[in-house]
Amino acid sequence: MRLLNSVLLSSLLITGVIAKEIKKEPVKEVVTKTTADIEVLTSDNADGKITTKSIEEAFKKAGFVISANRDMNKPFTIQFKESGFDVYNLFTFYKKDVVLALAKKYQNIGLFAPMSMSIYTKKGEKNISVSSLTAGAMQKIMKIPADEKILTDLRALVVKTLKTAMPNAKVEKLDYKTIKAKGELVSTFTMEMDEKDWDEELEDIKMGFEGELAPNGFVIAGHSNLGDDFEEADYEGFDFYEVYSICKLPVIFTIAKTRPEAGAFAPCSLYMEKKKGQNDMNIAFPSVYNWMSSMSIDDKKDLEVLEDAQKRMNKILSGLVE
Repeated sequence: MRLLNSVLLSSLLITGVIAKEIKKEPVKEVVTKTTADIEVLTSDNADGKITTKSIEEAFKKAGFVISANRDMNKPFTIQFKESGFDVYNLFTFYKKDVVLALAKKYQNIGLFAPMSMSIYTKKGEKNISVSSLTAGAMQKIMKIPADEKILTDLRALVVKTLKTAMPNAKVEKLDYKTIKAKGELVSTFTMEMDEKDWDEELEDIKMGFEGELAPNGFVIAGHSNLGDDFEEADYEGFDFYEVYSICKLPVIFTIAKTRPEAGAFAPCSLYMEKKKGQNDMNIAFPSVYNWMSSMSIDDKKDLEVLEDAQKRMNKILSGLVE
């Protein structure tokens, strides 16, 4: 596999693909809002009628595409020999028409297409909870207007669907507030591609990228080809638009111990896209600084596992042309 990756990466250099992380002004701490970035809805579930499957069905009925509804409790138990949950699922979903409408205005919609939620029941409890990002959090990360109606309407539909799936659900008050972010909320890379042969270059880049994930402890939890969705809707704004859902088990296991709502950020959506008429392919994903800021994380071990994941992903993407 190492030899294959070396050959692929060398071919990228020969074909003239140039990649670099977008450099901005020196990073300054970003003052976040004091309102919660994550909302947790909790419902009594003593009769066990609310399940991960029933929640999935509610979202399907509301018109969402479910890209994954993954049981993480079993992997927790297998790899770490313990779990503080009876149920812990990572749920990823998106709505095709809404994503298309947002993509026409905001090139970086792939940061939340799909969106993520965690569905969980702590061990021995009779409640079921779902965590998800607020519209304000997504707006902040995407750097789009706070009053973007398409996004606020989407958020309203998500909440409505959750309340349909979880009768009598109540909003939990989290015992922390957002803090200042110590780094960029989005990690962005760009690669110059040949306008005519981009399809071959894309396949080489994807193979090189995918080959480096497992050795660095990452798994692909899902893959969404938004470009196909756009093509079906007769929108030709992009040559391609693909989104990987990336997860690192030690990260979500570690953080979920004290903050099970962390699944609102996991798995992470990493997109690759190229607009028609442009030579640059953009790759971006929400950084771990969102986790630290939105969930007020200050524990040394938690910070270490998050920083390690960020460093490894940055190295993978930068290393495509080393």
